[in-house]
Amino acid sequence: MPSEVNKSEYLLKAKELGKQFPGVDSVISVLNGVDFALRPGESVSIRGESGSGKSTLLNVLSGLERADTGQLIWEGEDVTKYSLSKLAAARARFIGFVFQAYYLAPELNALENVLLGARIAGHVDTSERDRAEALLLRVGLKERIRHSSTKLSGGERQRVAVARAMINDPSLVLADEPTGNLDESTGYAVMDLLMEIAEESQKSLVLVTHNPDFAARTQRQLTLCLGKMANQDK
Repeated sequence: MPSEVNKSEYLLKAKELGKQFPGVDSVISVLNGVDFALRPGESVSIRGESGSGKSTLLNVLSGLERADTGQLIWEGEDVTKYSLSKLAAARARFIGFVFQAYYLAPELNALENVLLGARIAGHVDTSERDRAEALLLRVGLKERIRHSSTKLSGGERQRVAVARAMINDPSLVLADEPTGNLDESTGYAVMDLLMEIAEESQKSLVLVTHNPDFAARTQRQLTLCLGKMANQDK
């Protein structure tokens, strides 16, 4: 990685990230000086053994958890010491999430779940509703727009989650094992959809996955091992 970069060159940049958690007898070091950089429109996959810190890294990169050490930069802006409220406001605009467990509100239908992302960002009007419906059509749920999330299949729920991740037109999408709860054929269909939408809308994508086939589809492939990043491209 270059030691000196132009602010506009990277969408996201992390320097020497460290994260520890308390253990029974001593602290457990999960991230040990992780460096990471992502350019606009770039896709990167991160693989690693269970417990290697992949989800923790995504949480730190997104500001959902604070690193104990290191620096986090979004779009050229150092957000390391942002207040929680300022960080949350910036995150709602900057990042869309796709999680393994969907995290849909069971009392809401598909459209309402997609609009949750806009509500978190603080604005829901006719344009957001139109965009949410268009996204649900794009992910193939034309006939399910007003179906309760509890009536949807696993694949359909993850499609709703993909649409929700895109509702605020974020620059960056973070996907944490997005096919982990799906059968093989459904998983491939959802991954096809995620990659297609990210590419056509020119989103940067960070994908955490155990699947080597999915990892190979991103422009760069990295591995997290013992809290350090391997296969880091220059």
